[in-house]
Amino acid sequence: MAGETVITIVGNLTADPEIRTTGSGASVASFTIASTPRSWNRSTNQFEDGQALFMRCSAWRDLAEHCARSLAKGMRVIAQGRLQQRSYQANDGSNRTVIELQVDEIGPSLKYATAQVQKMQSGGYQGGNANGGGYQQPQQARQQSQAPVDDPWGAPAGEPDF
Repeated sequence: MAGETVITIVGNLTADPEIRTTGSGASVASFTIASTPRSWNRSTNQFEDGQALFMRCSAWRDLAEHCARSLAKGMRVIAQGRLQQRSYQANDGSNRTVIELQVDEIGPSLKYATAQVQKMQSGGYQGGNANGGGYQQPQQARQQSQAPVDDPWGAPAGEPDF
């Protein structure tokens, strides 16, 4: 949609994602990402942390379920989504406005960790080449990368694995 503010944030989860179901049956996961800038101080020859940004985030439907199963407090993540502003009246009667990140994509940062990915059967990428063309893996690499039968990222039976 035109005019939306799309951002990418890298930081650590401050708590495990909290998942709930709306009245219409949609799942939503809520969590906060703390992003702290670091800069090198030449006078002290040390890195110094700046002021942390605490971004409240929400993920919907299948992504919400995947977040709840995959992410945990302290994990470093990379999230991309759309900033949304909403206003509400607090319990004390005051009007409040918050800015939240509606997450479209999220995953663990591999800068300081490793991850094991498991493909889910619902929605999204179903194997093969999503574009219907494009990259062709060289023959030698194709022969060396024969995936085990239980590899969730391997090509489905009867399809080439390029």
